[in-house]
Amino acid sequence: MIARRRQVALALTALLAVGAACQADRHDQSGGPAPSAPRPSRGFTLVASGDVLPHTNIIDRARLDAGGRGYDFAPMLSGIRSVVSRADLALCHMETVYGADGDYSGYPRFTSPPEVARGLVATGYDGCSTASNHTLDDGAAGIHRTLDAFDRAGLRHAGSARTEAEARIPTILRAGPATVAHLAYTYGTNGIPLPAGRPWAVNLIDEGRILADARAARQEGADVVVVSLHWGTEWQEAPDRQQLTLARVLTASRTGGRPDVDLILGTHAHVPQAYEKVNGTWVIYGMGDQIAGRMVNHSGAKDPRGNESTVGRFTFAPPAGPGQRWEVTRAEFVPQWFDVDAGRVVNLNEALARGADVLRPVRDRIRATALSRGAAGEGLVMGR
Repeated sequence: MIARRRQVALALTALLAVGAACQADRHDQSGGPAPSAPRPSRGFTLVASGDVLPHTNIIDRARLDAGGRGYDFAPMLSGIRSVVSRADLALCHMETVYGADGDYSGYPRFTSPPEVARGLVATGYDGCSTASNHTLDDGAAGIHRTLDAFDRAGLRHAGSARTEAEARIPTILRAGPATVAHLAYTYGTNGIPLPAGRPWAVNLIDEGRILADARAARQEGADVVVVSLHWGTEWQEAPDRQQLTLARVLTASRTGGRPDVDLILGTHAHVPQAYEKVNGTWVIYGMGDQIAGRMVNHSGAKDPRGNESTVGRFTFAPPAGPGQRWEVTRAEFVPQWFDVDAGRVVNLNEALARGADVLRPVRDRIRATALSRGAAGEGLVMGR
């Protein structure tokens, strides 16, 4: 009797399951709209910083900070950690590739210690752009070592690739409730040809390619598309014609009334450049060098601007309605200076608050450049 009741119960369970499945099938085939996802209740903050360019003296400093055993880049970045680590998403720019087994070098062909990646993660960075004019300094092997080190450290990367399949996949990151695509491109590779059979090894700036990649990332589910561009004229604070033209084209492009690109982050010029809102989208033409040795400009003169930079900080709010963009509701820049003698990144506003008035002219010069294209009128403010 007990066995029979069990058989009846199993039969009824099976019938109920079939009925539920049929109802689900009828619902799926009805053509009715799927329930819309709830609107996120909060936004997110994104910070981005400029070129990490380890010259020989920077490498020596990292070895000293590690006590002569390996290399430690976290101490030289510790002065900006409070800004970086508090963001929902933090992006940097790794201008050089990594060497191996102590075979490291500075200018003109850089191979940096892979411990740089660990230092960036310790500072709070989530990912870096890796497309620059130095990406091919050590050929395909340099790219492999760099991205392998990033993977080991848990640092995401965009702009260079080890395989064709990797090159085709957009870098997607989480930023609080949002999904952010990070794309990266460079104007060139210092005349070094792309590795044979690897035209995809590093992304080169091409207007059509960038927009196609941005649309593809959006189709992959990106709420926000961020484009890093290694571009511009070295030692020139004003954006050049290529920067101005490309910024206008990329920010004007729309699909279904929605911008294809939500933020542009510029690197390469070695000096801070302006922030500007173009077609409703924020563009940083150049953030400057976050880490670099004592810089010499094209005239052969030591140029302190090569150790000045900004961190961009943007607060994004959820879209007001379906099909609309995540809007930047607050745009800030944080002025930085790299103290070559001490081997430390300095948050200039924090330093001034502690009484380092000798750095005020440096801070004021960076502020004047950041605001030089009228960004204050669009709401850009200096942060801390």
